[in-house]
Amino acid sequence: MAAYKDLVGQKITVVTSNPPEPKTGQMWYNSTDGKLRGLGVVEAWTSSAPMNTAMDQLGGTGTQTAALSGAGGGLATFEEYNGSGWTAGGSIPTAMELIAQLAGTQTAAICKGGLTPPPGGPTGRFNNEAYTYDGSSWSSIPDSGDARIRGAASGTQTAFFVAGGASGPPTFTNRLSSSEEYNGSSWTEGGSMSTAREFLSGFGTQTAAIMAGGSVPPSYGNSNASEQYNGTSFSSTPNINTARYGLAGSGTSTSNLIYGGGTGSNSAATESYDGTSWSNKPSMATARIYLTRAGDSSSSGLASAGNTTAAVGTTEEFTASTNTITAAAWASAPNYPAAGYGGAGCGTSTAGLGFGGRPTAWHTLTCKFDGSSWTTSGALPSGRRYLAGLGTQTAALAAQGAFTPDGPAAATNTSFEFGGSSWTAGNAANTSKSFVTGFGIQTAGTTCGGDTGSAVNTSENYDGTNFSVSGTMNTARANLASAGTQTAGIAYGGNNPPPGSSASETYDGSSWTTGPSLNRGVFALGGTGATNSAALGMGGYTSAPTQITGTELYNGTAWITQPNMATARGYNTVSFGTSTSAVTVGDYPAANTSEIFTGETETANVTDFSTE
Repeated sequence: MAAYKDLVGQKITVVTSNPPEPKTGQMWYNSTDGKLRGLGVVEAWTSSAPMNTAMDQLGGTGTQTAALSGAGGGLATFEEYNGSGWTAGGSIPTAMELIAQLAGTQTAAICKGGLTPPPGGPTGRFNNEAYTYDGSSWSSIPDSGDARIRGAASGTQTAFFVAGGASGPPTFTNRLSSSEEYNGSSWTEGGSMSTAREFLSGFGTQTAAIMAGGSVPPSYGNSNASEQYNGTSFSSTPNINTARYGLAGSGTSTSNLIYGGGTGSNSAATESYDGTSWSNKPSMATARIYLTRAGDSSSSGLASAGNTTAAVGTTEEFTASTNTITAAAWASAPNYPAAGYGGAGCGTSTAGLGFGGRPTAWHTLTCKFDGSSWTTSGALPSGRRYLAGLGTQTAALAAQGAFTPDGPAAATNTSFEFGGSSWTAGNAANTSKSFVTGFGIQTAGTTCGGDTGSAVNTSENYDGTNFSVSGTMNTARANLASAGTQTAGIAYGGNNPPPGSSASETYDGSSWTTGPSLNRGVFALGGTGATNSAALGMGGYTSAPTQITGTELYNGTAWITQPNMATARGYNTVSFGTSTSAVTVGDYPAANTSEIFTGETETANVTDFSTE
């Protein structure tokens, strides 16, 4: 047996505490607790942000950090995944479902076959259409020879391979063993599988592909068949461990994953093939059928959408690494001292401040949050709702909004400053308006948008003493959210009038620049974030009267989906924190519940070894 020193060139180090950033293969002896330690490999599925649109019987391709999924449930919709969340992609010219699958990359994909609406029977059209995707839009390519649905695919945009599925109409029961190849310009027939089947999984290349599982006659019998294609013909490989159909698969012919599917009930089972045998891997958190895939190896996979009892947008990542990944998530936080909505907030998730709102119990209410509990503080001198709030827990600004008591909204331009325990009157803004938002700090803040009888696009800067008129937004709106600093701010969502706006704009201290759109139009949402390249939007309304649970993160380039809140909320404008650690409170018509958001984290998986 080789010594550790011979393998890595040094002896095992004796330390009093674990290294803060250990390297792969590193071992050490912790003399404080008497443990021999090193990095261990973790194989696990972790939850990620859901797709914007729930769908099943869809197609997908790409990698875990650059995936493309869509064309499910009779839709033309596609979405793109960047490793954290989903954004809208280009729509395919022909809406479909039951497609024969996708292959390629997020920016160079190919799609073939499917059932065009109306689905569910002989009135649907089996098609032989094919399209390529360039990262933004789909283009038609020559039709293939066979119209098929429910097939499997592998390869690239210019070396594409599809096998199995079903032909028709009028029935869906004519399962296929045939295959087709595409070389970037034309289609040719390929070799035939030994077992005709549909709803199978395929992965690899055009000349080294694996086709696994599927449905075989009669009815939807589960198959455990696995076959390998060499560019000319198929040969049998060992059977998969769990017979199933409607599964997903990704990777290469010798480093891959298959997951999900149906066995009579939905499955979460995961397996990997190394070129010789199939081995079981940790199961997904959500068992489902008719899901789709992305990934390039046995250590990196992505499962998205599918069907549990109905179509879902659920997304999970499979990772085998020396790090433990904790997925982003919302969790319950302590209740606010009173129930309400339409207030304002500022500060951090461990030093936050909420103030104002409605109904009466929120008019002048001011509350501090320390990360674990709420305490009341000095009341606002004058109750107000739909106001702008900015600053910190010990230096906040409450500006504009509408006077209370309830009744016809009376917009105001007055402001108050908070010093940590009490409020004092500040100078007035130039414009009276409600449904306004604000960002920055007490001595360098900005208010923007709002309503003066109709939505406006004005903004004002505050220097700690006076307000001054600043640049106008490109989109007039009220009921919007914002985040950032006075010189690096962002405003997003809102309405003018309903339904909600998807517009976002960044601010440099004097002027506004149009930014990427949210994935959906939304108003009366909560917003937090430290800069205009790291913002979070949560809840709100797409249109009255239904609140949503949706959460989106802006990373400086695009808005991406994040895990949904447990509770749908609207007018949850008592929100504060950063894009990775945020708190949101309240709901219309009145609620005191709150939730806290924690972004994804990754830590070294330190493992104890036996010293025997």
